[in-house]
Amino acid sequence: MEALINIILTSGKTGIDIALYTLLPVMVVMMGFMKLMEAKGVLAFVAKILSPVVRIFGIPGIGIFAALQILLVSFAAPMASLAIMETDGTDRRRVATVFAMVLTMSQANVTFPMATVGLNLPVLFTTSIIGGLFAAALTYYIFAKNLSNDGGIDTFTVTADHSDNAFNTVVKGGQEAVNIVLKSIPLLILAICLVNFLKHINAISMLETILSPALGVFGISGISVLPILTKFLAGGTAMMGVTFDMLKDGIMSVEEFNRIAGFIINPFDLVGIAVLMTVGAKTASIAKPAIIGAILGITLRGILHLIIF
Repeated sequence: MEALINIILTSGKTGIDIALYTLLPVMVVMMGFMKLMEAKGVLAFVAKILSPVVRIFGIPGIGIFAALQILLVSFAAPMASLAIMETDGTDRRRVATVFAMVLTMSQANVTFPMATVGLNLPVLFTTSIIGGLFAAALTYYIFAKNLSNDGGIDTFTVTADHSDNAFNTVVKGGQEAVNIVLKSIPLLILAICLVNFLKHINAISMLETILSPALGVFGISGISVLPILTKFLAGGTAMMGVTFDMLKDGIMSVEEFNRIAGFIINPFDLVGIAVLMTVGAKTASIAKPAIIGAILGITLRGILHLIIF
């Protein structure tokens, strides 16, 4: 019982730290900025220009910003774009498409730190875009085709709103961000608690033993099992910590890390999915088709990395 209590307390502390010191500052700034850009018509202008291209893949104009946010800011940043899609009339089919794309692409909060130890950024960004568009198209045309597509507005038709000043607009966006982060805390703590419990009962060690031969068939060494499991069970930040140590100690080579990067550098894990789903009811309701599309998109990314490296 004492061990279980310690797991719960440790998981709670980690979850609160992530929510308050990682998600909250990013979300407050990004939501404030996105709300200001939306009110001043910047989103409408940019999305109107680029939407003819991305709409081929089923992505609405606002999806462009979600892609840039995941690539250049952090895994939590696209929540600002998803939050806007919750209320701007975007239909559920397109929300699922953007969600799948976001889950497939590499997140900047892992990408840039890992570049200091040899991660190949040009290749990673290229496979992120290819995989993200692939996941989006599959989701829109196959997995989410039965979702409501009521002809809801695309972001480029949203008109500018000058009824409030810039400061109040930014503050309102920040307040929305706080509400989103607070809703994410319970799921975040539960996901981390599950991972810590699996570690405690040595389930992860057992999975390493079981999965090593299977991964070897695809040319992935057994040493990669730990970062892969850590990634999908505990999230990108935890994976980054484990991999940093392995690269520093020479346990894993830079080439081996780049080989598996297509599979593990993305927000597709228990923590990432749990957090992104808390944006709103619309986003949560389309999680299943988005997840299926993301799995195939990540698979394509992973295969590309195995071929290149």
